[in-house]
Amino acid sequence: MTSATSDTTAPDHRHRSTVRSLRRLWPYVRPVRARLALSAVVAVVASCMSLFIPLVLKWMVDGPVQDRDPGGVWLGGGIVLLLGLLEAGLFGVRRWLVARPLAGVEAAMRKDLYEHLQRLPVDFHDRWASGQLLSRATMDLQILRMFLAFPLVFLVVNGATVLIGFAILFAQSWLLGLLLLAPAVPLMILCSYFETRYALAARRAQDQAGDLATLVEESVLGIRIIKAFGRHRSQAASFRRQTRALWDTEIDKARLLSNIWAVIMTLPEIALGAALVVGALRVADDRLSAGTLVAFLSTALTLRWPVESIGFLLAMSNESATAADRYFEVRDTPRTADAADTPDAADAPGTADAAAAATADRGDRPDGIRLAGVRFRYPDAPPDSPELLRGIDLHIRPGETMALVGATGCGKTTLTALLPRLHRATGGRITLDGVDTADLAPGRLRELVAVAFEEPTLFSATVRENVEMGAGPQGADEEDVRRALAVAQCDFVDALPQGLDTQVGEQGLSLSGGQRQRLALARAVVGRPQFLVLDDPLSALDVHTEALVEAALRDVLRATTALVVAHRPSTVMLADRVALLADGRITAVGTHAELLRDSAEYRYLMSGAPADGAAAPGRPPRGTPAGPGAAHRPGGLAALEGSDAR
Repeated sequence: MTSATSDTTAPDHRHRSTVRSLRRLWPYVRPVRARLALSAVVAVVASCMSLFIPLVLKWMVDGPVQDRDPGGVWLGGGIVLLLGLLEAGLFGVRRWLVARPLAGVEAAMRKDLYEHLQRLPVDFHDRWASGQLLSRATMDLQILRMFLAFPLVFLVVNGATVLIGFAILFAQSWLLGLLLLAPAVPLMILCSYFETRYALAARRAQDQAGDLATLVEESVLGIRIIKAFGRHRSQAASFRRQTRALWDTEIDKARLLSNIWAVIMTLPEIALGAALVVGALRVADDRLSAGTLVAFLSTALTLRWPVESIGFLLAMSNESATAADRYFEVRDTPRTADAADTPDAADAPGTADAAAAATADRGDRPDGIRLAGVRFRYPDAPPDSPELLRGIDLHIRPGETMALVGATGCGKTTLTALLPRLHRATGGRITLDGVDTADLAPGRLRELVAVAFEEPTLFSATVRENVEMGAGPQGADEEDVRRALAVAQCDFVDALPQGLDTQVGEQGLSLSGGQRQRLALARAVVGRPQFLVLDDPLSALDVHTEALVEAALRDVLRATTALVVAHRPSTVMLADRVALLADGRITAVGTHAELLRDSAEYRYLMSGAPADGAAAPGRPPRGTPAGPGAAHRPGGLAALEGSDAR
């Protein structure tokens, strides 16, 4: 899985990348641009209120105070109070203008990210840590919303305030204005240096926060394993290491921010002190009025926050740029190379038009599931490594159930994932009733093909909602749900506190492994799929429940075309024929009786030892137990030889 705990990207490349990412926020900002622009105008007007106060003070000092006019002083005080209230009110209006629209922007971005994640290929999710994706969908989007609400607006507002303020300062005294302007060039150089280093630290911190979220999530989901093996101390140590790394990075960020803030505050203060000395000397020489000096210094003090906030705003802007970069890093991942994503993708082969198109050239009925020369290699596999599947040729006739048998790790689960196109085949062709799956829209393909995985995953929802998930867009009524539960022998549902409306909890961990597997099987059959893929669907069941499920499942299999991954003889008994997968190819196809007679590999997989005296390649010789208790293992060779496939 992708885990980025450090960033070695060149600063200039990173800067260009993050700037591009911020520019790409425009489609989301465009609908609220009017209110955002109006909020900036309101904020500029509010800031100008604070700049008018020094002018009132100048009038008061040079007028009523010098003339000892109490009435004028009270009038001036009232004007200052009014300007302060107007400033506070306008800033309140600014917040009202942006609060709801920007919350909508965040929600839209989160929705688009979630929908994009749902459409990304499975191999993407195999590579990416869930905590990294979670942090991008939550923390990073919150940072972006704060950027749009505050730094983006106030970079404009403070810039305008500084320009207007210096115009007022130069109008009062150009000499004192030049003294205050002297630190501008050093500040720009230091801010540029700060921005580069802070951007790298911000990216590192956000990546480390994502890694930490992954660790917490895995620890919560795997709490039973941690407790069972007493690994809480090692997990705590790992958490402390990652927390310490994130703490160090945050301290680096704080150190950078404190350094630049010290410089930003010190240089203007020195300039202000120099202006005060020079201004006092000019007042003493009667070259400047006391009111003008008071107004100048008051204006300069008013400009302290816009200048001092540069470091703070740059820090937030860099974190926002990094957050945007991380967000679009996921959004830019191509969904899929499937042609089926185009609007002219073929319809389902089960409809009249598609079935006619599929069979027009053959003049016969649809031909079930056909794999021709199918090859597959995982995207992250070494380029020189052999393909996992190397030319799979297999035909499952309409209405037939085919058992897929092979050694552990030979690619059975991968092969079943190719049918609903959870992975895309590297080469070859897969057809369903004559229609290439590559030409089917993903939604329609997965309506046709239902899958029950070896490791059942349930969601934090009710039993009913988990089962109905397999029904597709058409949904399922109470009768359909009850029928599916009966097929999967989910009689335990009625004993749950709220029956079908009982919440099963995260990952379904409130249920036993067998109960989860039966609910997953019910989810697969509830929609009466045209094609059914079962990956060892009975592995977690006891022998009595297994027999009941098999009996009910036979009726379902008669009405569908099915591929069943089998590891046990009892599962093989559900199938009409058996396909043996070895060395990336289908090496034998036939009934189980035929394969028992003709295939030593199949005999070994079913019983633990070949029927002849020779050892199978890479297998122990005849008479050598395959494991503890092999000689007493039920359902072995004798049981198979005395039974029929169906």
